Amino acid sequence: MRPARVALLLVLVLAGCGGDDERTTTSADTKPRATTTAESEPDAFVVGAVDDAARHPGPMLDQLAEAGFGAVGITSYWDPGGTRPSAEEISILRDVADRAENLDLRVFVAVFHRGSSTTPLTPAARAEFSSYVAAIVEDVPELRDVIIGNEPNLNRFWLPQFGANGENVAAGAYLALLAEAYDAAKAAAPEVRIWGGALAPRGVDKPNTGRDTHSPTTFIRDLGTALHASGRTQPVLDGFAFHPYPESSEIPPDRPHPNSNALGFADHEKLRLLLREAFGGEVPILYSEFGVETAIPPAKAALYEETEVGRPVDEATQADYYRRALELAACQEGVAGLLLFHSHDEPLLTGFQSGVYYVDGSPKSSFDSVREAILQARKGC
Repeated sequence: MRPARVALLLVLVLAGCGGDDERTTTSADTKPRATTTAESEPDAFVVGAVDDAARHPGPMLDQLAEAGFGAVGITSYWDPGGTRPSAEEISILRDVADRAENLDLRVFVAVFHRGSSTTPLTPAARAEFSSYVAAIVEDVPELRDVIIGNEPNLNRFWLPQFGANGENVAAGAYLALLAEAYDAAKAAAPEVRIWGGALAPRGVDKPNTGRDTHSPTTFIRDLGTALHASGRTQPVLDGFAFHPYPESSEIPPDRPHPNSNALGFADHEKLRLLLREAFGGEVPILYSEFGVETAIPPAKAALYEETEVGRPVDEATQADYYRRALELAACQEGVAGLLLFHSHDEPLLTGFQSGVYYVDGSPKSSFDSVREAILQARKGC
């Protein structure tokens, strides 16, 4: 996920970047289970949009509904020392929930810290974070889907990644946070759904490279190892969030990674197997971030600041790639939905211009095609 001005696109659950070596697993009767305690949801594939601008009054939610989206996602940041959101933050969350309800948009909130310097590693920090999550679901009853953390397999959001001997310490530390937050949230609101993971699609898997990161393949396996070693038999999540971004917006979303530890849309069966082995059963999958960035036409250039750093595509390609991703995901077993990131462009070109609306709220030429693909996907495969 991108840093500033970024929110997580969240979605309704069904009932809810080397080679990959096979991993020996323990017998099924001794493995932890991922059985959810959350209420079951309608059998529908939900498409949502992420945008923290939705936290503030304005036309965004109406425009999001006009584009065909059925859910909206926002972020609530935990800061060290905080045990509950401020009164102002709770007021904002309530306001978003009320406005979204009028438009039949489900609200999902992603709770995480602002960067690796504030990673909640200690028992005290985990307790604070978990209390913060519990306060949200207790004080804003409309919010019933929470994503815990953001890309903990990347050093940008979680440190340390490796221990003194090169072992993956991030997976075990994140699992401890996820389990504690799960228990706190369920105690406050048993029907809440907790999404774990929110993993980035690529990682290096080598310490001391200058970019200490883990691939999702390695990270999920190490989550399972840590879970089994903990002896915990209760769930730690109700579903698994994942960010299936390709290496750049130029790459089609349906390209597989057969000889890599990276994962994308076309690696769905591998992801399902990894989750089954790690958590001891089927786990609903939420593609909680995916975006295709477009080049800004000259007529709109004055609306944007700074210099483009990515490799954006034209709007026709964006429409095609969003359609292909939606069609693929809607037909994959166990996938609850796809979250496009964003609905509206970010104004800074160092950010992400992946919306179907420009920064001024006017629709891109891709709008009609994407809207049709969204509405079709929401009907299911």
